[in-house]
Amino acid sequence: MTSTVSDVIAALDAAYPRELAESWDAVGLVCGDPAEPVERVLVCVDPVTATVEEAVEWGAQLIVAHHPLLLRGVHGVGTDTAKGRLVHRMVRSHVALFCAHTNADSAVPGVSDALAQRIGLRVSRPLAPHADGRTGIGRIGELSEPVSFAEFVRRVAEALPATQPGVLGAGDPGRRIETVAVSGGAGDSYLAAATEAGVDAYVTADLRHHPVGEHLEQDGPALVGLTHWASEWPWCEQAAEVIRQVGDVEVRVSTLCTDPWTIRSGYES
Repeated sequence: MTSTVSDVIAALDAAYPRELAESWDAVGLVCGDPAEPVERVLVCVDPVTATVEEAVEWGAQLIVAHHPLLLRGVHGVGTDTAKGRLVHRMVRSHVALFCAHTNADSAVPGVSDALAQRIGLRVSRPLAPHADGRTGIGRIGELSEPVSFAEFVRRVAEALPATQPGVLGAGDPGRRIETVAVSGGAGDSYLAAATEAGVDAYVTADLRHHPVGEHLEQDGPALVGLTHWASEWPWCEQAAEVIRQVGDVEVRVSTLCTDPWTIRSGYES
């Protein structure tokens, strides 16, 4: 029996309950018919032109994305807007779109679990737990053995997909790193939580100049800065495995780098 969009959604909702999403978020089915049959599903971080075209060309009937397409208030989806064109492209091509965002961040396992696993951490608890103490944003874990901060930054860079900006480290290169906090996506709002947790390093994305500078002045954990896309891409395989449990569905994880930074210029230190 052929699976439907609704069957895949049910599996994703069980893994990433929508009640875990932040109040401002927009998760769930964006476009498409829940009753439509599904044979192929593309999983990606960003629902953008490149990934939508990849799905259409591959013959997918469903895109599962981490980031919402229509996060802000929308009053129309005309083709005179970039997002409207994407909606029309998917509808005309019979491709549904489903998004699991902050609910996937907080679920166990979730986005930060995938990031932690990729860089070799044994996870012990959330960085910013919900009331249940189990779910929440970010994760705290330990390396199998201590390494220098310089070596840790190198290992993180090798474990994640390459981007033009690369991976940055802020802190003493010789600092001993054993306990680590991670948060997929923009994470400088959790700098204080990482400091309070007493970890040696904190790995996250979209770190800004002033919060980082103030954090280091206060002797907080060493910081590893990633691009947003690279920090969340490991989740795609986790979500793909959830979908594979549905049954007769072929799943592809998009390897297209949808990080917006495409050129890097300057001198290596």
